[in-house]
Amino acid sequence: MSFRLSQRDKDIIAFINQFRAVDRDSLVDLFFKQLKSSINACNSVMVRLYRLDVIERTQQYSPTVYLPVDAKIKKNSQKILHFLSILDVYKQMSMYSTPKQVIVEDKPTGRKGGIEPDLFCIFKGSPFWIEIQRNQYSEQKMQAKINLYEEFFFSDEWKALQWQPEERSPIFPSVILITPVRYAVNSDHIRIIQVSSIHELMEKYKSSAKQQRDGRSRTSASSSGIKINLT
Repeated sequence: MSFRLSQRDKDIIAFINQFRAVDRDSLVDLFFKQLKSSINACNSVMVRLYRLDVIERTQQYSPTVYLPVDAKIKKNSQKILHFLSILDVYKQMSMYSTPKQVIVEDKPTGRKGGIEPDLFCIFKGSPFWIEIQRNQYSEQKMQAKINLYEEFFFSDEWKALQWQPEERSPIFPSVILITPVRYAVNSDHIRIIQVSSIHELMEKYKSSAKQQRDGRSRTSASSSGIKINLT
């Protein structure tokens, strides 16, 4: 390249490449919030990067949504809304603690037909696979999704995933379903948490932690009595 990019420029490009679709307001929150005229500063930087052909954009949304320069997504694709919903979950998590080891559209089995969570991350020391359900599905379809996670659990392949801690025994991530409705799904082998948002998850954890402190803790296989490390 015959032009120089600042470290912030590089960080923005890498973030867009990672999340596939990022709206202007999210970029303001994540990269420009400390500046007095944060929106103007963001607009100026993003116009420059667009003119340098290091990012793509679509103005079919307001505010503008930025895409990787080699994006294979049509600018009016519903897939953009899907990626923005993943970004929203990440931003909610970041309000409590910065997620680590983030993988967007994780494919841990490496095979078609295996589990394909929308997001993997380590949040507050605990690993999670996150499924974001923007539409309502049948109970059977959701249970089939959980069954795929159980199949992967019994395969033991997850024990060799690159993010597994070297100094401790392998951990199978909890599965978070971000959904406006509750499904009657269950598993005797993996932890399933159903919440409408990360904010609800944190509220449930605070409630569960208080019950434990009061000596009245009750556990279940669903979202109440969450026993995960969110301290």
